[in-house]
Amino acid sequence: MSRDRNVLGEPLSPCCHSPKTGFYRDGFCRVGDNDPGVHSVCAMVTEEFLAFSFAQGNDLLTPRPEFGFVGLQPGDRWCLCARRWKQAAEVGLAPPIYLSGTHEKTLEIITLEKLQQHALDASR
Repeated sequence: MSRDRNVLGEPLSPCCHSPKTGFYRDGFCRVGDNDPGVHSVCAMVTEEFLAFSFAQGNDLLTPRPEFGFVGLQPGDRWCLCARRWKQAAEVGLAPPIYLSGTHEKTLEIITLEKLQQHALDASR
C-alpha cells in the first residue's frame, strides 16, 4: 500500500486513468526524486490553461506516443507541474483541481489556501 498523502493529509487518490496520468503514468500524481518538475497537482485542464501552457513552451495538446502521452482536451484530468500551475494562478488561468488527488509535496510550492480556492472536491 502506498504511503503517498494528498494536501489534506489523507491517502492520495487517483487523478486519472484515462488518459493515464502522472509522472509515472500510474494514474496518480506521485512525486519522486526523479521528477524534477514536481507533477503533483491533479487538475481538470481548461482550454485557457492549455493555451497558456502552450505559450510557455509546453504543448499538452499534441499526442506524443513515444512518451505515452495522448494529448489533452479541455475537461481531461492531468497531473500538472506545481510551478506551472502556480504560474497560471498568478495570471488568473489556473485550472480547477482535485485536492484528494494532489500530492502533499505541492504544499512546498503552493499554499493550501490557494489550492482550496480552485478545488472541485471537498474542503473548499
